[in-house]
Amino acid sequence: MADPTVTRIQDWLRAHEDDLLRDTVKMLQIPSLEAPALPNAPFGPENRKALDLALDLAKGFGMKTTDLDGYIGYAEIGSGEKMVASLGHLDVVPVGPGWKHAPFGAEIDEGYIYSRGATDDKGPTMASFYAIRAINECVPDLGVRIRQIFGCNEESGFACVHHYMEVDEAPTLGVAPDSGWPLIHGEKGIASITTSIPLVKGEVELLEVTGGQRINIVIDECKGRLRVSQAARKHVDEKLADKWDANVTYQWDGDVLSILAKGKAAHGAAPFFGDSAATRLLRFLMEIAPLSTETYFEELFQAMQISGQGLGIHGRDEESKDLTSNPGVLTTESGRLHIAYSVRYPVTWKGADVKSKVEAHLATLKSGWKLEHFSDSPGLYFPLDHPLVKTICEVYKEETGDDKKPEVMGGGTYARAIPNTVSIGTCWEGDGKAHETDERLRVEHLFKASRIYAHILYRLATQLK
Repeated sequence: MADPTVTRIQDWLRAHEDDLLRDTVKMLQIPSLEAPALPNAPFGPENRKALDLALDLAKGFGMKTTDLDGYIGYAEIGSGEKMVASLGHLDVVPVGPGWKHAPFGAEIDEGYIYSRGATDDKGPTMASFYAIRAINECVPDLGVRIRQIFGCNEESGFACVHHYMEVDEAPTLGVAPDSGWPLIHGEKGIASITTSIPLVKGEVELLEVTGGQRINIVIDECKGRLRVSQAARKHVDEKLADKWDANVTYQWDGDVLSILAKGKAAHGAAPFFGDSAATRLLRFLMEIAPLSTETYFEELFQAMQISGQGLGIHGRDEESKDLTSNPGVLTTESGRLHIAYSVRYPVTWKGADVKSKVEAHLATLKSGWKLEHFSDSPGLYFPLDHPLVKTICEVYKEETGDDKKPEVMGGGTYARAIPNTVSIGTCWEGDGKAHETDERLRVEHLFKASRIYAHILYRLATQLK
């Protein structure tokens, strides 16, 4: 039998769907990309503007608000020692080319809102925010606090939540609406790795390779330049005549071959959903290169493998399955090609072991590879019988009739940085994938998510009383 209080909260949300949509559109229209810091705006003016909008709305809704130095802010309802938190983020990744709808237009087309951040994570954050507003309107004081946290640096470093944990309190229980339904009970470890290799010289000279926006996005465009000696020109021309990849184009300027490769962006946690332009370009170079540089270009191409085999880290565990590697940014500097990766490794592994494996593998290669950078965000794992996991699964089944089981993912959410927290779902079939072009969220799914968030947050709060 349905809880009458939950029914009352959800009826309030149904009556205020127009308000939720209006405020979500306003939030999506702010291009909250990270930019150079300004006073009280450590992640740039547009992130500051998005945080201001959220906090101003919260004040208008009668919530208590706190701004933690522009890094992060929150709105809070209720009272008591214990606190339930919902953690969302207002920053977004770059848009890239190929959009059919204005990336920050928040246009509604055939029932979908199109915008960067629609699914990751502004839409879900606003749905959660309204869920908390509804609880406040219908149950003014639960004897437990509920807090909507608005982060501003999730996509590029988590500095916002690290700052939060330095100056404020961890939730008694928390959710981060930023993943899959009903919840993600394990998040793989995330290693940020940069390697470099000297630019090859000889019959051909690699002058430049450039591509990528962020390490957690599959590269959708990559450019390269190769100087070809007279001795190698015939060989290269013959190979070019057999070129088969229609996504790679080239042109000559004297003895310099300029190459452009096109691919498809996707979230770096699941690079198999994308099509790396850098992989296409480096395969092309490997196929046209003369025999004297064969080993060099083979090693370079192998380093692009999403399995991590080219870094010596391929592997899996039963809890989270296969490691994935996304070579997300390629740059050329000081005579070396630098490749920055986002590696998602199994939950039972340790980052130090991943680093050791990379170092050992690079030492076996012949082309002068170096490990330039390694940083690590350890994984997260909640057993399936954990009370937080069980409660969210129960609510989701009550709301949808779906007995879907929790999963483990390669993506990283605030749950890995905030104690007592798991990430929960944001969207359903038909909604656009995070970090891809024409990201979209069905309007009805925005409303549906808000009702489910309200039920989850209310249930968690009542369990803490």
